[in-house]
Amino acid sequence: MDILELSQKSSFTPTEIPLPSSKSESNRVLIIDALTEGQNKISNLAEARDTQTMIQILRSNPPIYDVLDAGTTMRFLTAYAAITNQHKVLTGTPRMCQRPIGILVEALRSVGAEIHYMNEEGYPPLAVHGLKEQTAHQIKMRGDVSSQYISAMLMIAPLLPKGLEIELEGKIGSRTYIEMTLELMKNFSIQYTWEDRIIRVPHQDYKPSNFSVESDWSGASYWFSLVACADSASLFLKGLKKNSLQGDAKIVSIMDNLGVKTTFHAGGVLLEKQAVKGLESFDFTHCPDLAQTVAVTCAIIGQNSIFTGLESLRIKETDRIYALQQELGKFNAKLEEIEPEVFQVIPSVTMPNSVQIHTYDDHRMAMAFMPLLTKTKVLIEDPQVVNKSYPSFWNHCQLTGIQTESI
Repeated sequence: MDILELSQKSSFTPTEIPLPSSKSESNRVLIIDALTEGQNKISNLAEARDTQTMIQILRSNPPIYDVLDAGTTMRFLTAYAAITNQHKVLTGTPRMCQRPIGILVEALRSVGAEIHYMNEEGYPPLAVHGLKEQTAHQIKMRGDVSSQYISAMLMIAPLLPKGLEIELEGKIGSRTYIEMTLELMKNFSIQYTWEDRIIRVPHQDYKPSNFSVESDWSGASYWFSLVACADSASLFLKGLKKNSLQGDAKIVSIMDNLGVKTTFHAGGVLLEKQAVKGLESFDFTHCPDLAQTVAVTCAIIGQNSIFTGLESLRIKETDRIYALQQELGKFNAKLEEIEPEVFQVIPSVTMPNSVQIHTYDDHRMAMAFMPLLTKTKVLIEDPQVVNKSYPSFWNHCQLTGIQTESI
């Protein structure tokens, strides 16, 4: 097993971090580009493995879409294969085939797609046999499981002859990702309405456009955490915008409470240490990918906090709630469920001389625990797992003076 040793370091001189591009924006704009037959000028696509997998599949169009461990790629390509009336098999890693897709398949079937499960009902692998005739233009979808199902349906909605009306049922999670999808569609001339729980997208054509993908706020969150946990630090994160489509830009206000001052400049943001104000509680419903980062930060800096909105973490690359509980425990911190779906971070009071982090095939576990090096030596198992979203992450750590060694 590969292990990367991160030497303890608590102070960081001013450093520029050339953040990667947003995987979320990239994967959406790639589907839109494919639906307009590549007539757009798309720049600054993400280096993330998920995005590169999407690019390769769309370019080569193989009979079997093997998405590896890319959940977004699986969901978006399922809808894409259906609306383009193709016969495709979609599969992935063993973990990918354990991640549910039934809500999306039922939505696609309800508008006329022919899709069959090849193994277990509700899970990949799938056989898609196209969508020859639209059988409905009004559907209902749960809003509390994964916004990716909703985004997949929205992106193909303009191409449906009758358009599409989606009524969202229950709690709406990751709303910002749905808004991102709609705003990206708008960039390519798609009109829509969203009133209360109903999103309506009429039948219309995508129009070719230019689009440059923004830097990734999810990737930025680990550097916010590093500044929060350090004794002293100043980092400049390149390519971030104040008015972002990405919901994870919420990290600015979260970390303002945890000791990070953020100043927007032309070309990016400057992060500097400031006094901790305190974060008594936070609801991660609309930015669940920040939960690991913030939980680890609170555990390191001594911030007792209540977290809600973590429901979707159980069906990510791993069960992230379980994974957090196990790894926080290695340096005497806790994530306790104090009542159903309400969790409390209990910070560490004693720090061991070194901590070895198991990453559970989850890129965010590796990166979220990196800031622990401000307090002790850290060993990261399977460090290459970061390739899923941020392949240059460890190189960027070295830019800050962090010493890394494969052992």
